[in-house]
Amino acid sequence: MKTTDFDFDLPADRIAEHPVKPRDAARLLDVAERLHDRVVRDLPSLLEPGDLMVVNDTRVIPARLDGRRGEVRVEITLHKREGEREWASFARPGKRLKPGDVIAIADDFSAEVLSKDGMEVRLRFSAGGAELMAALHRHGRMPLPPYIRREADAQDASDYQTVFAAREGAVAAPTAGLHFTPELLAALDARGIRRVPVTLHVGAGTFLPVKVEDVADHRMHSEWGEVPAETAEAINATRAAGGRIVSIGTTPLRILETVGLEDGTIRSFSGETDIFITPGYRFKIVDLLVTNFHLPRSTLFMLVCAFAGMERMKAAYAHAIAGQYRFFSYGDASLLRRAS
Repeated sequence: MKTTDFDFDLPADRIAEHPVKPRDAARLLDVAERLHDRVVRDLPSLLEPGDLMVVNDTRVIPARLDGRRGEVRVEITLHKREGEREWASFARPGKRLKPGDVIAIADDFSAEVLSKDGMEVRLRFSAGGAELMAALHRHGRMPLPPYIRREADAQDASDYQTVFAAREGAVAAPTAGLHFTPELLAALDARGIRRVPVTLHVGAGTFLPVKVEDVADHRMHSEWGEVPAETAEAINATRAAGGRIVSIGTTPLRILETVGLEDGTIRSFSGETDIFITPGYRFKIVDLLVTNFHLPRSTLFMLVCAFAGMERMKAAYAHAIAGQYRFFSYGDASLLRRAS
């Protein structure tokens, strides 16, 4: 497959700069045999008692830092923890940095460049563990995606966290979860739809464009994830009882499909995943997917084409663009059913 197979024209004014309020007032494109325009708060009526929602409980950290190497201003975006003090990061201007350079972030906080590969650098911070996390909260800011062309403000500190956020470590939000409110969760509970957590600490690599011509040549960044034993047991019990597994976002789907077994069951897991899902992949665990609208030529658009069918998704995206749906992290959502 060619990367150009997953291209489409997206007007710039379809990219959401801010979320709607309240969160569950966002639009929801119900992609079934026909396309239906709904809103997110309709979700309970679209699911069935006995269905099981799987949510990502990762929490976004203030992963964007401003520092200086001498007179050169450096912007750092963390994307993957590599140790107690070390993070793989993107740096601008990366070409001005070399191993051994020290980037001053504050009087009591700095980072040393350990290695470099283009714009990607490995950094060792002057603090580690809880002290490092406290320094990030003092000096960092929310790492809004590059297609949101404004600086993060105080409101983003809450807007860019899901209601499920509990475990710090992500540098990008699992955006489908941004649509949920306590009121929507109460309605889902009343409908008899249970939910369980997984963790996938989303990295900034999720926004990297696919630059290769052949999709098979693309290299995914790995991310750390965990499927608790209780979650695996609930998924297996739901499937055995005939219920459906509903992934709230592509990140739970990716970790579930990483550890799903050929017989349709799942096991507990803790570790790295770099799963890359493209058309032709046979899904083992997830039956329905709630997800936002993704970038052209992106790995996530490839994933949804694999899940629901390429022609169906191209038609859905054309409908969304024509119908003024809002795209990307702060945008609207879709409900997809696994293609048979």
